[in-house]
Amino acid sequence: MTKWNFADVWETVAETLPESPALTQGARTQSWKDTDRRADNVARWLLGAGVAKQDKVALYLYNCPEYLETTFAIFKVGLVPINTNYRYADNELAYLWENADAVAVVFHGVFTERIEGVRDRVPGIRSWLWVDDGTSPCPSWAVAYESVATDDATGDGAGDAAERTRAPWGRSPDDLNLLYTGGTTGMPKGVMWRQDDLFALLNGSGFRQYGEEAGVEGVRQSLAEQGPGMTLLPACPLMHGTGGFTALECLSEGGRVVLLASRQFDAIELLDTVEREKVNGLIIVGDAFAKPILAALEADPDRWDLTSLVGIISSGVMWSEETKQGLLRHHPNMLLVDAFSSSEALGMGSSVSSGASAAHTAQFTLGPFVRVLDPDGHDVVPGSDEP
Repeated sequence: MTKWNFADVWETVAETLPESPALTQGARTQSWKDTDRRADNVARWLLGAGVAKQDKVALYLYNCPEYLETTFAIFKVGLVPINTNYRYADNELAYLWENADAVAVVFHGVFTERIEGVRDRVPGIRSWLWVDDGTSPCPSWAVAYESVATDDATGDGAGDAAERTRAPWGRSPDDLNLLYTGGTTGMPKGVMWRQDDLFALLNGSGFRQYGEEAGVEGVRQSLAEQGPGMTLLPACPLMHGTGGFTALECLSEGGRVVLLASRQFDAIELLDTVEREKVNGLIIVGDAFAKPILAALEADPDRWDLTSLVGIISSGVMWSEETKQGLLRHHPNMLLVDAFSSSEALGMGSSVSSGASAAHTAQFTLGPFVRVLDPDGHDVVPGSDEP
């Protein structure tokens, strides 16, 4: 029986590849050693704030290194991250945090005014961690994130297991990762993933796959033999499953997550970043991303060197055959993967396009864990007209 916990794996990466890059945004790149150290400091602050085992911590952030750094800290001390849609209005925000039983929130400064409008409606939240984004000063009721992340009470011991921050209750493969749905079927619902289950599913479809029973020593051996993992660019929000889950998998493989600096999607910025950072994997959400990328390539086809790009993965929104064909004309050696999943069920289906051909729109090969049932719960025969 596997016993995966993301914090165990990521700490193993930091010990094995301390100087390898982990997080990049714009001109800022952090090594695994620095990310581990900063996450330890945030984890220690959370413990000092009086959290209990499996308490919930909300991430109210745009894409930024602090998002994944805080996730690391949360996992380290057996807490549960809560993704927060930064487009929510007051009622949705208050509902989400109350429903999740959040006790702490990490937030970008731009959201200060909105939080002040709902703070009295979420009395269960005791601690607020403010991430400076140049929009507003740290409010009196919050603590500055950077002062916490750089508070080296443990010295320069990152990568040293003896000096890491630990919770009295330890960690477990049963520790949760809570992914709140987008609310397309009513109010958002918290999908509870055991870390062991989520890790195993993501790893099973990853670029670097660890054996089912490999454990952290197997991870250590793989990293020592193969070196750092891939460089991934989630162009979509980390607060959605498509961006968040792929980032978790990339870090678990000892890779680097590259994030766009702008908060509005810009295809030219994306292509510049792919070339500059030699991105291997790009994560998008259907034609909403793919069509502007294709338009930029069509307008200036010789501008970007995309040879580092092994593949583009899309999930969540329709990705048309015509757009796939257009992208493959500009880089026929990459793979285009259309993934059919939900917050509750990963790997329901997929289609893969390459230079040889582009898969038809919305045509998927079902995953190994998918069953199609009739109203009585019996399996539908493939190709039949049974409803």
